[in-house]
Amino acid sequence: MRSFEYVRATEVSDAVRLVSARPDAAYLAGGTTQLDLMKDGVLGPGMLVDITRLPLAGTERRGEALHVGALTTMEELAADPTVAERLPLVREALLKGASTQLRNMATIGGNLLQRTRCRYFRDPDVPKCNKRLPGSGCAAVEGVPRMHAVLGANERCIALHASDLAVPLVALDAVVHIQGPTGERRILLRDFYLLASESPDVENHLVHGELITGVEIPLLPAGALSGYLKVRDRMSYEFALTSAAVALVISDGIIHEARIGLGGVGSRPWRALDAERELVGSPPGTEAFRRAARVAVQDAWTLPGTAFKVELAQRCLVRELRTVSGVAA
Repeated sequence: MRSFEYVRATEVSDAVRLVSARPDAAYLAGGTTQLDLMKDGVLGPGMLVDITRLPLAGTERRGEALHVGALTTMEELAADPTVAERLPLVREALLKGASTQLRNMATIGGNLLQRTRCRYFRDPDVPKCNKRLPGSGCAAVEGVPRMHAVLGANERCIALHASDLAVPLVALDAVVHIQGPTGERRILLRDFYLLASESPDVENHLVHGELITGVEIPLLPAGALSGYLKVRDRMSYEFALTSAAVALVISDGIIHEARIGLGGVGSRPWRALDAERELVGSPPGTEAFRRAARVAVQDAWTLPGTAFKVELAQRCLVRELRTVSGVAA
């Protein structure tokens, strides 16, 4: 790890000013991914601005939305009673997303900004990585791509977005609150991320110096059914091969609202809007769920090592739709 300057900020404006003034500066919160990448030599900031003392932690119910401070930990959010009552798919994603030790360190803002687990990106000795070295190529396409993306991917980059939490949040139309050198702004989380196929080295719409200060999560309607299913190689701490966040509003035997997020398959947390439209107006049932699942992955771009994910993602989504709706297999 290269040497760096360490500064602790006491005000949001101070933190933004410090990072904005130096192109090699970065924010430091829980650091559960950032420090690993620094040790591996993938990241080498010249200055870290510690933001852990800023007043950006905690949750607050505001009407039919939950405002979550960016420095709230994953464990704190999972324990929030409003999340347990009105956002069970979010709670399940949090609990399945990391070990207890990591959940007590990792922040919500940091989780949304975590970098890909692509082994080729995380190894600076690999010369081909368009995400790390723009224009160099993609070693994953030529290598072992099992844990990579099939949606929002192409020969330029198949890096996978690893966050579990972001999957239900994009399905719920969560809004990210951002503070930067020119003021405050808000952006839908599903618009926040960029596709690896379009810009491998630029992952989101943050500009240098901008800081995520919070996330606004709309609550599900009372009576909505929801859940999060994660398929992985082992039940202990592991990243998703595929996952599905599902929320349904069903009345009089008809699906009136459907929200679907997919994880483990996209270069960004994937909102399956076409699959949602396929379900609305239909009675809940296996055939309707299968049609929606096929639509959800209809634009997949695969390699021999990732083709299995198309079928696996469909099965995962159908299973979770059955589970939340109570439809028998």
